[in-house]
Amino acid sequence: MTTDSSLLNSELELQQQEELYQQLLLQTMGKIPTENPDSKVIRPQPGMCVKTLSEPGHQKIFVNICQSNSVPLPPEISREELVELLQSEDPSGYRVPMSLGEPHTEVDNNSQGCTAYDVVVNQEFFQQCQEDPLFQQFVILVSLEGLENKYNLELSRDWKVLKNRKFLGSVSEQNIRTKSRPVIQELQPPEDSTATAKRPEFTLLIEPPAGEPEYLIAEIQLPGVPSARSLVLDVGEDRLTLTARPSLFHLDVFHAFLVDQENSVAQYNNSTQVLTVTMPVVSS
Repeated sequence: MTTDSSLLNSELELQQQEELYQQLLLQTMGKIPTENPDSKVIRPQPGMCVKTLSEPGHQKIFVNICQSNSVPLPPEISREELVELLQSEDPSGYRVPMSLGEPHTEVDNNSQGCTAYDVVVNQEFFQQCQEDPLFQQFVILVSLEGLENKYNLELSRDWKVLKNRKFLGSVSEQNIRTKSRPVIQELQPPEDSTATAKRPEFTLLIEPPAGEPEYLIAEIQLPGVPSARSLVLDVGEDRLTLTARPSLFHLDVFHAFLVDQENSVAQYNNSTQVLTVTMPVVSS
């Protein structure tokens, strides 16, 4: 009895792909030590608490704007320059470095459930914002925009700064970059070989389609990618990044769910050239 060598090769490639993705997922979960000299853990100080609403559901949202000297100071800007900036067509030209924390569930003064987000800015810049209502309005505005961009939210601009509360919930540690990277830039691929890579077509599916979500499934089209060995995948709690080498595709997308990294599974189909990433949902 003879064995078809092509079947053996196919099985070997599938095994290699599985080993590759297990290694990638283990690295994502922190089970394989990785060097990350550009980040550190900080515990920010409370600053002010802003109450607003999500659109269109009108759910209560609280934004804890915190302060820390570990966050880089934004470029110096005068009040006059800030007025000109806010009146300009492109106010995003001035970047404020900030760290955006994960959403956490809290209870308001009426014993009603609500969602809170922690935003950390430089301590000196925060104090400047406290001394000038215009700067305070500006830091609240860029905080809301940062949360909208990262978590795909729509937040009301009719906010209220709570007078007797600097923070809702308990202050948590955050892992921040030690290099200055403004929040708006966090959603962009690094300026390296990925700058020439294309953004692939992809679909995010929720299972089951109705009711409480159990799985978030990403289906990514990768035409021209011969095998999984060309892919570098990173599954975060609320973020998925993928690079297809050499400089074919680059995807960096945030989603509105917290997923279980440890039990996430990825599979690449060489025939259809589609990567499927299945991520169990922890919370939404």
